[in-house]
Amino acid sequence: MRLGRILKHLLVPHWFALRHFPKSSLRKIEEAIKVSERQHDGELRFAVEGALPFHFLKFSARRRAEALFSELRVWDTEHNSGVLIYVQLVDRRIEIVADRGIAAKVEQAEWEAVCRRMEELFKQKQYLDGALEAIERITRILARQFPPRGRNPNELPDKPVVL
Repeated sequence: MRLGRILKHLLVPHWFALRHFPKSSLRKIEEAIKVSERQHDGELRFAVEGALPFHFLKFSARRRAEALFSELRVWDTEHNSGVLIYVQLVDRRIEIVADRGIAAKVEQAEWEAVCRRMEELFKQKQYLDGALEAIERITRILARQFPPRGRNPNELPDKPVVL
């Protein structure tokens, strides 16, 4: 572990995440998720985190995203069709974790392309635009691979999680 990284995570206050994602932006993200989920059988969760908890500092953003995938129960869908978009602001990392039903049909390279585009927009301070574009791109991927099959219940909360 690098000392600089540890200090950043220990010194960044919780409100740091909220600075980039105010309530108005979180409402727009929630609405985009609701609209998205009408177009496919997938379930999206959006989580944003400023500083990592101390016990996660020795792990990568990917490992944290995988832990949150479990904690937020993104795996708990009928068709194994949950997708987590995880934004880690201090390290400036974005990860997408897809459940096994989706991972079997969607190449990791597609998720990586969405993450890198979000990072580009975030570098330009376009946080809301980056999040909304990512949701739109994920919607297209899921609509192609997991079109709605009739009854399409909302199995996971649409409201973004700020950690």
